[in-house]
Amino acid sequence: MPITAKLDEFGKPAWIALIILGFMAFWPLGLAILAFTIWSGRMGCGYYGGSDRWQHKMERLQRKMDWMKSRMSGGMGGGSGSWNAGPSSGNRAFDEYRTETMKRLEEEQREFREFLERLRFAKDKTEFDQFMAERRSRPATSDAPPSQGWQQG
Repeated sequence: MPITAKLDEFGKPAWIALIILGFMAFWPLGLAILAFTIWSGRMGCGYYGGSDRWQHKMERLQRKMDWMKSRMSGGMGGGSGSWNAGPSSGNRAFDEYRTETMKRLEEEQREFREFLERLRFAKDKTEFDQFMAERRSRPATSDAPPSQGWQQG
């Protein structure tokens, strides 16, 4: 069993202890272990990879926006679920401006969500079309039936 698998069984505390011991023994060794743990994702930080990274960030932002929206509408009076359900500031002109601005922002947020959905669909369609084109262009082998490829393994 490799040492990485053994340390993974113990979790993050084992990796942290190894990093500390590495720094105590020889600082470049500790630095190398630290870089490896961050690069491999064992510490749960660093690069999320490709477009999933942006999707993760957008989902996180959406959760924060939903939390703020629930705090604004639930904690300040109105139960309509809208941002503009807060109490009056006492200035009708400002309240109308705030209401219109919040409606505009909610509309922009909805449009942006729809844009992201279309973008994801277009990316998936492109990848699928590329897969099908590659599949059609590869030479067919007539010796073995197609079902045998799935039975191996």
